[in-house]
Amino acid sequence: MTFPVLRNLTCRSALLSLSLVLAPNFAPAVAAQTTAFTQSLAATASSNPAIAEWYRTTGYDTLWTGADDVARRAALLSAISTAKDHGLPVARYDAAKLVRALQAAETEGDRGRVEVEMTQAYLAWAHDLTSGALTPKDVDSGILREINVIEPQILLSRIARGDPAAVLAWLEPKSVEYVQLMKAKLSLEAQIAAGGWGATVPATKVAPGDTGPAVIALRDRLVRMGFLAPTAVASYDRSVQAAVTAFQLNHGLTPDGTAGEGTVAEINIGPEERLKSVIVAMERERWMHIDREAKHVWVNLPDFHAKIIEDGKTIFDTRVVIGKNVPDQRTPEFSDEMEHMVINPSWGVPRSIIVKEYLPLLRQNPNAVGHLQIIDGRGRVVPRGSVNFGGSFPYGMRQPPSDGNALGKVKFMFPNKNNIYLHDTPSKSLFDKEVRDYSHGCIRVADPFDLAHELLSWQSDNAEAEFEAALKTGRETTVKLKEHLPVHLVYYTAYPDTKGRIDYRRDVYGRDAALFEALSAAGVELAGVQG
Repeated sequence: MTFPVLRNLTCRSALLSLSLVLAPNFAPAVAAQTTAFTQSLAATASSNPAIAEWYRTTGYDTLWTGADDVARRAALLSAISTAKDHGLPVARYDAAKLVRALQAAETEGDRGRVEVEMTQAYLAWAHDLTSGALTPKDVDSGILREINVIEPQILLSRIARGDPAAVLAWLEPKSVEYVQLMKAKLSLEAQIAAGGWGATVPATKVAPGDTGPAVIALRDRLVRMGFLAPTAVASYDRSVQAAVTAFQLNHGLTPDGTAGEGTVAEINIGPEERLKSVIVAMERERWMHIDREAKHVWVNLPDFHAKIIEDGKTIFDTRVVIGKNVPDQRTPEFSDEMEHMVINPSWGVPRSIIVKEYLPLLRQNPNAVGHLQIIDGRGRVVPRGSVNFGGSFPYGMRQPPSDGNALGKVKFMFPNKNNIYLHDTPSKSLFDKEVRDYSHGCIRVADPFDLAHELLSWQSDNAEAEFEAALKTGRETTVKLKEHLPVHLVYYTAYPDTKGRIDYRRDVYGRDAALFEALSAAGVELAGVQG
C-alpha cells in the first residue's frame, strides 16, 4: 500500500486538511505492513532510549500516524507552528518539515520514520516550553537556576491519554509576565517591519529649552516609542521633558527630564536590540517555576532593586548594590528561602578576598587591616605576632560587630552554597549612583532597617522596638523567621511593569547578550529583521 502525495500545502493552512486526508491511509491493511511499520519505527527510535521505551511498552501503538490520531496530529502541528511567536528555534520541531514528511510518506517504513520524527518534535517542544531551549549554566556559570524537567514518559503518557489540545496548552508558561512579553515581542516585530523608531538622536546631550535637529529627532523617536503623543513641537518643551522623564523611569535611569549622555544612548538603542532582550526574557520565564502570588523577595540584578511582592503587588522596595562586573564577583542567579536575620553581624571574610586583597597587605605590614581579627579553625582569635604571613595561611579573618562593619548592622540570610545574602553597609553613597555594581557578590541594601521591620512585622506586633532593642546590645543576635520567605535573584533586562508595559534595563553583566547568542546559535531568529 502507498500513501497519496499531497501537493501545494502551506504549513498553517494545511494542518487540519493534511490530518484529515492522511488519516484513512495511515491504517495498516495487512500483517506484513504492520511488521514493516514496527521494524521501521523501532529502528528509528533506537537512538533515543526514552522514545524506544515508550513504543516498546505500548506495543508500538501510534501517537500521530494512525487512523485514530487525527486530532492529536493536528493539535501538535498547530502548536509547533507557533514556535517563532515563542522565540523558540523553529527547526527543532519544524511543522512545515513534518508536513512535507507526511506528504512524502509512501510506505509503512516511511510511516514508522515519520511517527518517530513527530514524537521527537513533540518531546523537544514540550521540553523547551516547560524548561527552556537552553541549559543556562552552560551559557553563563553565574546562572545557577535549578531547571524543572518533566520526564519524557510523563509527557508521552499525557499526550496519549489526554485531550491533545488541552495537553499542548498545558505545556505553555502560565505566568502573566510571559504573556505580556509575548505581546511585546509581536509588537516590536510589527514596529521593526514598519521601519523601526526612525533616526537616532545626533547629540550626546539635549536639554529643556533646546531647539534644532537633535530635538526633532528626539521628539520623533519618543513618539514612535510611545512616550509622546504625535506633535509638531520643535523645541524641548514641557511635553518633551515629561516624555523623557517617562522614558527614564521605564529604563531605570535618573528621572531628571534631561536627555544626557546615558539617556541618549538608551534612546538610540533600536527595537531590534530591545526585541533580543524580550526574547531572552521569555526564555528566562520558561526557567521560572515559582508561585508569584505567594509573598516573596524579588531582586532583579540589572534593576538594582530588591522588592517584596505579595499577590502581584510590591509591598516593599529598596535600592541595592550588586556584585562588580568582574568574573569572580558577579552576583549569581538562583532561588532560595530566607530563614533568619542577624543583627549586629560579624563578617567572616571570604577566602578569595583574604588571598587576593588582605594577605598581600599583611605580608608587607602584619599590622595592616587592624579592624580584622585572625581566627583559627575553631573561631578563636589568634595573636598576629604568632602568625607567619609570609608562609601558608591556614587561618580565617573576621570583622566583629561595629559601626564600620562591612555588613553594617544587619544581614538577611537565605543559606546557600554560594554564600550570597542581603545586608546593610556603611558605604551609603553608592546607592545614589545609577549603575550600582560595586560589591564582591552579596547584595547591599539601602534601607536595611526598614526591611528588617517589614520582615519582623509578620511575626510580631512590636517589630521595630524588638529590632532596636537587639541592635542596642551591640551583640550578634540571630532572629529566626517563623515563616521562610522565598528569595529570587533574577536577571531581566526586559520585564513587564504592573500595567504590562515592558521596562528595560542595561545588560550590566552581558549575560543576556550571551543568552541571545546561544539562542541564535540554536536557531532562534529575529522576525521582522531583514538580513
